[in-house]
Amino acid sequence: MSTDDTTDTMTETEASTDAGTTTTSAESECGASSSTTESKCGASNADESTSNCGGSTAETTDEKVGSTVADFDADPGRLIAVGLGPGEPEGMTSRAKAALANAEHIVGYTTYVDLLPEGITDDADDIHSTPMCGEVSRTEEAVDRALAGHEVAIIGSGDPNVYALAGLALEILESKGATASMVDFDVVPGVPAAQSCAARVGAPLVNDTVSVSLSDHLTPMETIESRLHAVASEGFTIAVYNPWSRKRRENFETCCEILLEHRDPSTPVGVVHGASREDEAAEIVELSELKELGETDLIDMTTTFLVGNEETYVWDGRMVTPRGYESKYDY
Repeated sequence: MSTDDTTDTMTETEASTDAGTTTTSAESECGASSSTTESKCGASNADESTSNCGGSTAETTDEKVGSTVADFDADPGRLIAVGLGPGEPEGMTSRAKAALANAEHIVGYTTYVDLLPEGITDDADDIHSTPMCGEVSRTEEAVDRALAGHEVAIIGSGDPNVYALAGLALEILESKGATASMVDFDVVPGVPAAQSCAARVGAPLVNDTVSVSLSDHLTPMETIESRLHAVASEGFTIAVYNPWSRKRRENFETCCEILLEHRDPSTPVGVVHGASREDEAAEIVELSELKELGETDLIDMTTTFLVGNEETYVWDGRMVTPRGYESKYDY
């Protein structure tokens, strides 16, 4: 599963959980909301109803977070960005499980809340979820709850530092006049999508690797194309996140064309859909065949594909990218 929270708008109902109380994005307990203008935490919120994606967009660049550190009377609590890993409970680190078990409030994207293992959040006072693309509102919600004195975990799949919200949390803290040390900000790492997907197809990432996201929600496609040209022309293995959605299939097709400009058509590509999820599927294809997969269920927003370098090969159904040991040792 990709770790990118910055995906395209999709109609989605809010999830409910058995642990504590689930608050939807329409009613903020302690900070930003996609529809309310008054916070129950004493901080006013900007109206985000003009945004198509739950937060700032190119059309609403003047939007600001609605409260500052001066609006909170309580001693600040704690804010932890927790990476859930690929999605299965066994893929979560023991540190992540402990952080969630100790959190008073848990904030996250609805799909990620649904991934939380049963029983791990039993002691949480509240679980607040927002639908796809509510990344700004849910991150400010987590920040405000921490400033109001609670121990808060903001969750995401994969790792919080890979196309995720750890950086946004720090930016919002700074914009409110707070500091990371004020809320005892911490990051609990998780297994990123590239690594969990690589494990399904062998050992493709053993040498130098660069990650690229095809999501143009925050980065213009022209910039993404420029990065792809630069990376594909070098000797890196490439991990490609967020390859496809209903609104931007062209990004995937353009990516395939750029890769073929710089890489041999026979280059192995590992394609993994929904790593560690119930619908997991994996396939190794040649680069020349990759574009055709855009018409199949294998390619969507839960897919990550791994493009080998010039030395990558397939052996016994596994991708292998040599590290260079063969040039130095006899084996």
